Amino acid sequence: MSATKQPVGAHYGWKDWLIQRVTAVIMVLFSVVILGFFMVHGAVGYSEWKQLFTNQLVRILALLFFLSVFYHAWIGVRDVLMDYIKPVGVRLSLQVVVFLFLIVCAIWTVAILWGI
Repeated sequence: MSATKQPVGAHYGWKDWLIQRVTAVIMVLFSVVILGFFMVHGAVGYSEWKQLFTNQLVRILALLFFLSVFYHAWIGVRDVLMDYIKPVGVRLSLQVVVFLFLIVCAIWTVAILWGI
């Protein structure tokens, strides 16, 4: 009978590694698109910015960007907390605070993107 080794700490393996890379690629691609917008339009005022975000596709891409930022941040912060905060109660409390903060940020992002 062989013993099965359970993962401990922040070492969940390839799934989190892959999610980090995919979210990073999404963030880079959206950043390049926005940078291109600024390069084409030069100085951008409120009216141009508002006009850009009246486009439903831009809103969806922006939402995907921000959700990627939040998920990417969650994995990174969670892993740091798991690696460096040893008392379980403190670590769990900090993880809950970070998770709730990121959920509030996601809700706020939706409200901003569709509140224009």
